[in-house]
Amino acid sequence: MRRTVSFKVDGIQKFKAQTLQWSHQFHESLWLDSNGHSNRHSSFESLLAIDALTVLQTDAVNAFDALEEYQARVNDWLFGYLSYDLKNDVEQLDSSNPDRLQFPELYFFQPKKIIRIRHNAVDFIYLKMVEDEIELDFRSIMEGDFRIDKESDPNNALRIRMGIFKDEYFKRVRRMLDHIHRGDIYEANFCQEFYAEDIQINALRSYQKLNAISKPPFACFLRFGDKYVLSASPERYLRKHGNKVVSQPIKGTARRSKDDVQDESLKASLANDTKERAENIMIVDLVRNDLSKSALRGSVKVEELCGVYSFEQVHQMISTISAEVAESQNPVALIRETFPMGSMTGAPKVSAMKIIEELEAFKRGLYSGTVGYFTPDGDFDFNVVIRSILYHETKKKVSFSVGSAITAKAIPEKEYEECLLKAKAMREVLEG
Repeated sequence: MRRTVSFKVDGIQKFKAQTLQWSHQFHESLWLDSNGHSNRHSSFESLLAIDALTVLQTDAVNAFDALEEYQARVNDWLFGYLSYDLKNDVEQLDSSNPDRLQFPELYFFQPKKIIRIRHNAVDFIYLKMVEDEIELDFRSIMEGDFRIDKESDPNNALRIRMGIFKDEYFKRVRRMLDHIHRGDIYEANFCQEFYAEDIQINALRSYQKLNAISKPPFACFLRFGDKYVLSASPERYLRKHGNKVVSQPIKGTARRSKDDVQDESLKASLANDTKERAENIMIVDLVRNDLSKSALRGSVKVEELCGVYSFEQVHQMISTISAEVAESQNPVALIRETFPMGSMTGAPKVSAMKIIEELEAFKRGLYSGTVGYFTPDGDFDFNVVIRSILYHETKKKVSFSVGSAITAKAIPEKEYEECLLKAKAMREVLEG
């Protein structure tokens, strides 16, 4: 059982910053931040979970069964992630490419303490065993009366390396195009990894820099022990609220310009780009099919097709698909039936994932997986792990990956330029 105590706070941005700093003392913490992006599918400004009471950590074998049992047994808030390679639990697939970071393939924890920020209202949602700490924690955050991480950024001669070089990237995209021209697939998301080894970073400060550059609607900072996820994701994978399920895949990217006229022109060009629209519509059809597995008959609908939204560094083409599900529908089963998300795989989905595994040079792991939470009512909300830095403190390794959708009209050189555009914020944070 939990107790909820609410406070009104003036200067909410300062409170948010101090709450994130305060949370860094805990072994397990997950910070979710909408950065002020609000729409009818938003339910908070920020959400923090800290200090695990119970934990589920496993590899891909029977992972969804384990999560379903854990979620039913605990019947409480759960926070964590599912890695892309849980595809191997959903389909007869495998993952044999090199894995630099070796994060667990699934990780969830039941937090003792949750802090939810909505406008200028702050809810402390604490388990009964720690409810007497609510007032103390609130005062500590308000007064900044806690150990602040004042460690300076390590003085690394940080060198970002590419998993595959430019010529090899072109060669592999051309092989992907061969599959498309033969009719094996219509579209696939082809990704490449950037990494650095034997380094240390200040994970919290790096996340703050990344978030300041991007200000995305599905940002997160996850720490569990010596492993960190620093995510500036603009994309929602799947949300369930009541009996409604919503997915908002992104396909289509254009750069921003500091010149307002040119910026509007770039945005209009993206909205009318036949290739980008075709990519987006293919994934919309895939998501519609995935949602229909659990949806009530006739309830799957496209609420918005190929809408263009502007973020700090890029314009993105986003569609919104929704469905109604039965109240008895198991929340973990909903995720299992749609996982991995279509925007990071391709169509047909299973064939695309097989070819991705053949042509990519790294194990995706948490990249293009998802981070989020379940509520005690069986609702959930999960992002897509893109525009994200993964850091293993003990191994002293950093990894980030980017990709683009390959269709019959893809030009390898332009796809490579799109990947570099998507990698810009992560490189800027890590290299300075």
